[in-house]
Amino acid sequence: MDPLHLILAALSGGIVAMLLTVFGGGGSVLAVPLLLYVVGVRDPHMAIGASAAGVSLNALTALAGQARAGRVRWPCAILFAVVGSAAAWIGSSAAKAIDGHQLLLAFAVAMAAVGLAMLRPKKNDGDPGVRLNRGMTPRIVASGAGVGVAAGFFGIGGGFLIVPGLMWATGMTLAAAQATSLLSVAAFGASTAVNYSLSGLVDWGVVAAMAVGGAAGTMAGLPLSKRLGDNAALGRRLFAGLILIVAVYVAYKAITGG
Repeated sequence: MDPLHLILAALSGGIVAMLLTVFGGGGSVLAVPLLLYVVGVRDPHMAIGASAAGVSLNALTALAGQARAGRVRWPCAILFAVVGSAAAWIGSSAAKAIDGHQLLLAFAVAMAAVGLAMLRPKKNDGDPGVRLNRGMTPRIVASGAGVGVAAGFFGIGGGFLIVPGLMWATGMTLAAAQATSLLSVAAFGASTAVNYSLSGLVDWGVVAAMAVGGAAGTMAGLPLSKRLGDNAALGRRLFAGLILIVAVYVAYKAITGG
């Protein structure tokens, strides 16, 4: 891509990272529409491949911070990520075999699900010091496999599914699940990106530009998230509304072949 498109990719990465920093999970679903309709990536598969790689890099940055703070429940995180990564490979392999417009229509449905999930009230009940045991292992495996397939198919981090999946499987709190989920987000994105890359469906120049923009977006999002204060819930609802609007637009473009 020429310099203008790389600048647009960096701006898109900055927007996604800023929204992720301010509102948490859900922001990564905007990466694909931005790549398609702002940056000018023509192939939906290329957009999904680049998005998956970018999401993985952003998640690793966030994971480092959560790990330093001691919030990641590593045994649960590793088991969920290993099982889900294999499932993400299966999901992304299925997605590559689907026509691009049909895949975008399915992606629009996933975006709508993310937006609706963000509108639901969040509860932080659970055990903050949860430890992996034999009783919860089958639930983690089942949840990781299901979420991994979906994340790989749609090329998204899947945090909006991973967090409730971890809470259901382990009984950990929302805060612990959000921190622990980042390893899976990174692993699922990496599995999907590598699978797409083997088919020549990842433009690493675009990924690098998004990563550079993402670093700046994260820095911009930190003070913004603090300023929101009591208005954070309203901002999250407005962001969810934006995702739903973009989902309708993506569905329209997929149906009309635009």
